[in-house]
Amino acid sequence: MTTTSQPTTVPPPLPPVRLIATGEQLRRAVEMMAKETLIAVDTESNSLYAYQERVCLIQISTRTQDLIIDPFLIRDMSPLAPIFADPSIEKVFHAATYDLMTMKRDYGFTFVNLFDTLIAARICGVKLIGLNNLVSLVVGIELDKSHQRDNWGARPLSANSLRYAQADTHYLPRLRDYFVERLTELDYWKEAHETFNDLVHLPASVHQFDPDGFWRLGKPQRLKPRQMAVLREVYLWREEQAKRANTPPFKIVQDKSLVAVASMLPTTLDALAKAEGLSAALVRRYGDALLKAVQRGNQADLPKQPVQEPPPDPFVVEVYTALREWRKGRAETRGVEADVIIAREALWSLAEQMPLNLDAMRDIPGLGEWRQQVYGEELLAVLNRFKK
Repeated sequence: MTTTSQPTTVPPPLPPVRLIATGEQLRRAVEMMAKETLIAVDTESNSLYAYQERVCLIQISTRTQDLIIDPFLIRDMSPLAPIFADPSIEKVFHAATYDLMTMKRDYGFTFVNLFDTLIAARICGVKLIGLNNLVSLVVGIELDKSHQRDNWGARPLSANSLRYAQADTHYLPRLRDYFVERLTELDYWKEAHETFNDLVHLPASVHQFDPDGFWRLGKPQRLKPRQMAVLREVYLWREEQAKRANTPPFKIVQDKSLVAVASMLPTTLDALAKAEGLSAALVRRYGDALLKAVQRGNQADLPKQPVQEPPPDPFVVEVYTALREWRKGRAETRGVEADVIIAREALWSLAEQMPLNLDAMRDIPGLGEWRQQVYGEELLAVLNRFKK
């Protein structure tokens, strides 16, 4: 088994990073990557600083060098597409879901042959699965995570920010090797491979404003119909303000403050200033606009709640509950989180479809060949208790 050293407080210096900022540099980098059998990948986005987030950096490490690609400076990112779609090149991520969905959204990339160190750690029963925790476990150093909330859309980026971004992929090949060994020792490699393959089907991320989202804020607070009408207006005002300012809506006014304004129905700036979370600066900046939104809400027709989906069939809920209890027992025996055994969505599909045999399970997402072989008969035994 691979041994690890004791964590240190200061990591050793990283090697020089190769910055890719032109189309020609990207083309040469792709030629280099095409000769590799493994690359580690991560991205940085500006979701905390922009209304419509986008990928701001793509970090790629081989076993010998680190690259940081700046898509703000490269007009055409399509040369990377064949690398991500090449089945002969393993792409190593840590917590791949967000990276895959955002790169699919921004560039339309297709991904095959993935390895996710976070998923691998969970399958092996590791409890502390953050990148810093795993690097500490495997490499024996503590990463500097103080730049997690940097504005990755700003230019120029500081040397410290770039060093942070570089570290996010620099150690992933070593983590991958460690967990390949652990997965093999524990006989979980087929399970992990099946789970990694499910990642390729993740959809592209979509930013879509929900004009009825104010119900999600107001219903738990049991606002009255007129208060809901005001909440709708301040909610819509905030979205338009965020779009014009190119900033996330929460940086205009927080949800709790919108609810407070709708609850109070203020008519003056002094009354508005008493709303939770509205600082004096926010009242000075947005007070008049908020009061106008409140006035519109007071005069508007009362909102009609969107039609809700009917509640699930009680029989399906009963079957799902039994499957979930089975999964809980399996997970406790093995010492992993329950969704490592089988995802919730797969259990729900089982409860809805009630397959009669293993063949009928094959089309259920999240129930690949390995899970069918290992858990299939047990799942059928649970389902058979409910056969009519």
